[in-house]
Amino acid sequence: MLFKCVFGLWDSSLNQFCRKFKPILLGCPDPRSEMASYRRVVNSQKCVRAGGKHNDLEDVGKDVYHHTFFEMLGNWSFGDYFKVEACAMAWQLLTEEYGIPADRLYVSYFSGDVANGLPADEETRQIWLSMGVRPDHVLPFGMKDNFWEMGETGPCGPCTEIHYDHVGNRNASSLVNADSPDVVEIWNLVFMQYNREVSGSLRPLPQCSVDTGMGLERLVTILQGKRSNYDTDLFTPLLTAIHQCSKAPAYQGRTGETDVGQVDMAYRVVADHIRTLSVCIADGVYPGMTGAELVLRRILRRAVRFSTEVLQAPEGSLASLVPTVVHLFLYADISLCVFFFIFVLISVSIVLLFLSASVAWSLHRNLGFPLDLIDLMLEEKGKMVDKKEMALRSQPEEDDEDRVDQLDLHSLAELQSQGVPHTDDSPKYCYSLGTDGKYVFQPCRASVLALYCDGSLVSEVSEGQRCGVILDQTSFYAEQGGQAHDQGYFTKDGLQDVLFPVKSVRLAGGYVVHQVTAAETLRTGDQVQLNLDEANRMGCMVKHTATHLLNFALRELLGPSVSQRGSHCTANRLRFDFSVKVQWLSDYLQQVEELVQDIIHQNAEVYVEEIPLSKAKQITGLRTIDEVYPDPVRVVSVAVPVSDLLNSNSTEQASVELCCGTHLLRTGAIRDFVIVSERQMVKGISRIIAVTGDEAKKFDIFDITPIPQWQRRELQTRLKAMQKTSNNTIRKLEIKEAALKAKELLVKHSNKPVVVDLIHTDSISVLMKTVLQLSKSTPDSMVMLLSHLQFSGKVLCACQVPKGSASGSALKWAHSVCARLGGNADGSTDVAKGEGKAAKLTDITDILHWAEEFAQNKIRKAS
Repeated sequence: MLFKCVFGLWDSSLNQFCRKFKPILLGCPDPRSEMASYRRVVNSQKCVRAGGKHNDLEDVGKDVYHHTFFEMLGNWSFGDYFKVEACAMAWQLLTEEYGIPADRLYVSYFSGDVANGLPADEETRQIWLSMGVRPDHVLPFGMKDNFWEMGETGPCGPCTEIHYDHVGNRNASSLVNADSPDVVEIWNLVFMQYNREVSGSLRPLPQCSVDTGMGLERLVTILQGKRSNYDTDLFTPLLTAIHQCSKAPAYQGRTGETDVGQVDMAYRVVADHIRTLSVCIADGVYPGMTGAELVLRRILRRAVRFSTEVLQAPEGSLASLVPTVVHLFLYADISLCVFFFIFVLISVSIVLLFLSASVAWSLHRNLGFPLDLIDLMLEEKGKMVDKKEMALRSQPEEDDEDRVDQLDLHSLAELQSQGVPHTDDSPKYCYSLGTDGKYVFQPCRASVLALYCDGSLVSEVSEGQRCGVILDQTSFYAEQGGQAHDQGYFTKDGLQDVLFPVKSVRLAGGYVVHQVTAAETLRTGDQVQLNLDEANRMGCMVKHTATHLLNFALRELLGPSVSQRGSHCTANRLRFDFSVKVQWLSDYLQQVEELVQDIIHQNAEVYVEEIPLSKAKQITGLRTIDEVYPDPVRVVSVAVPVSDLLNSNSTEQASVELCCGTHLLRTGAIRDFVIVSERQMVKGISRIIAVTGDEAKKFDIFDITPIPQWQRRELQTRLKAMQKTSNNTIRKLEIKEAALKAKELLVKHSNKPVVVDLIHTDSISVLMKTVLQLSKSTPDSMVMLLSHLQFSGKVLCACQVPKGSASGSALKWAHSVCARLGGNADGSTDVAKGEGKAAKLTDITDILHWAEEFAQNKIRKAS
């Protein structure tokens, strides 16, 4: 049996599904890539399970066998072997090669599900029985445990799991899938038979696959005769290192109620999380604000909290654990993260006085605090967050972007079974420079090979129907490689005046799918003329070539630490994301612009050549990103011929990248280049937005004056200084005004237990400062001040009650008063502010009496 071996794949999707193989399972690998030939694969995969559907974060530390990071040992079959072979190989490896006693192993299988119309997986049950597994060791379970799905849609199917009993000499079937630390799952064999459709229904896959995964940590626990993963040599050196830098007693392996103070849980949390942080940072995933970066930030916060609050470790102790992690792992790249940890692993002092839902959500979204961790910390302090408001804030925003009619697995399989050839999209590269210096795009005629409408292949579509059109060839560029898709329209032979607008173009499994709204009946076999929106294409070509120049300039000026993290080019502007280990990046923006402009003014030639991938990777200075490239691959070089780069005849520095995009033939067509925005997305990753040509000359950042980013930074610095000075002046004036008003009120009300009055100010800031000044002089009084803005009718309200007072909450007081005025309030138990509306001065007089009586009643009830 021949297997393709793949090692060290980073599972950036944060679940068991290896993103490298996703195109195969979806039936759409690039037919020119090596991946398209994969049938059997074995791999060792770095996995993080701390977000999304498969999320182990909250279990880590509570027991002795869950982890956020673990190494997954897997084998895959893509349309090759299936259930019989998968079960047989797994059983042989465990019982014969590893010598694990068969009587300690239990297997589960899918028991079926009536709601989904799924029968029990009797086939798998019979396979295990035929191999000699005892009937009472073959156990049925439902959808939750034995039907594997990656997400809401996509490939899925029943699975069979192998569990190990650490105790032995008993019947432990009742402990399988019962969260028992003594009976744990060690290997999951997933049989991908179905595809979960958008509608929620299940359709059989045209090609069945196998995805198995066995956790290395749990396997090592068994082979070393331990009861806990944390007792193996994968963790014991870490636990020792944690003990040496903390004030807690040594790790004893306790769980649940026996773990007084959650000390041992904290040991496990820190040991697990430092492994996760080290591996992720070494692979270029840093704590941040979105996606995988946000998950990592949550893990970092959790590790810091357990380290400092439970283990009483000094600040910075997490960073001191990294060398131990490096020693335990075999990955060469992990040693690179040791130095970076000095900056990344910072301790956070947390002070929680009053936490509104808005503040909690800000902590969660902007600083990475897990909501459950916020709840736990508040619970320890006897506080809680408004769950209803939090739920409203956490609702995802609607995505109004039109969704493209994309081929599904079954339609792709149907096209392939019918022998429909992949789309020839080489005409997209067929353009030249005319004698007048303008680009000439060659015309393209094509035949309609297939139509895709409402989730299935059809032979014709009628006027007004939105559909996907597959042609034998196309000059339209499908969105890929960071370049936006082409726009334009079709005309049909005999109907030259009827236009079929092309809204978008996507690539699926070698087929280019044009999204079209039919202006007339369109059938397979029809002949069409493709009309490209040449201005749009030129804009994309200009921006894409400019992106390559920007990448080159950044690396030239800032050094080899610059690494592309993403890009997107449209006809209007370009976006470039990159990681860089340079502070004060904005200081270099003018130099970057000037270098790009120099290459533009040279009108340098752009060379493109398609060569074998293995040869391309030998080019010095080649820039690549983490993608699966086709073989052969297109190499795009500016100013230096690709042949010279291959022969090492040129020592000249050049922009050279692997790229499938469409590019200019000479750089002069870019004309001008201006960086209009640069900002840090997450720690260590920056984003540049730039424009070219006429847009670069007229770009208007303040709607009045064209200004590049480096000049804008200088103005922003000056404006911030002026704003700071202005704010300080205003603040001093407000404090002075508030002090005068407080002094007058103090004389008027002396030492009353309740002070309610009206003052004249249009500033809520002055109103609140006056309340604070007055309360400082009368610390035992409940103080509320209102201000009536007669022109608008708005009423401002601010109040404070003595700390720890039994007389009630400032927030409730302000809310009750403002509610009577048709408004609302916000604040805490001690201080609050709000606003409402009052048309007449008599209304204000009434509300002042009501507010005072409200407070007096609270005082009487408290006494």
